[in-house]
Amino acid sequence: MNTSTMTPTEQSVLILDDDEFAQDILISMLEELGITKVSTAIDGNDGLRVLEEMAVEPDILICDILMPDMDGMSFLTELAKTNYKGKVALVSGIDGDILSIAEKVVRDDGLNIIGAFLKPIKLDHLSQIIAAPVSH
Repeated sequence: MNTSTMTPTEQSVLILDDDEFAQDILISMLEELGITKVSTAIDGNDGLRVLEEMAVEPDILICDILMPDMDGMSFLTELAKTNYKGKVALVSGIDGDILSIAEKVVRDDGLNIIGAFLKPIKLDHLSQIIAAPVSH
């Protein structure tokens, strides 16, 4: 799907975060921006399962880095093998320098990384993620 010509309400999002409260906040913010097609996963393994069950891959993937079982970086490495074409945003509470390195690794894996944002993510950052064109 060409997300650069889609309205926010047409876009779908998958959130990977083990913190249900963080998921709920993101869902509320996405709804405020007009996005209602949102799926969630609690870790990388769950994310892979959810993706496999989806009829169409999500336009945007918002991924935490530190999660139990399969962390965000391991998940994104697996995701890169699937030739995922949507937008990816990292959201984490880890140190900003580590977050920047993680962003570079994800970009080097060939994913369309939109940015890496410290938690709690701000509404304007989320708006940037939604508005960003797909660069593939």
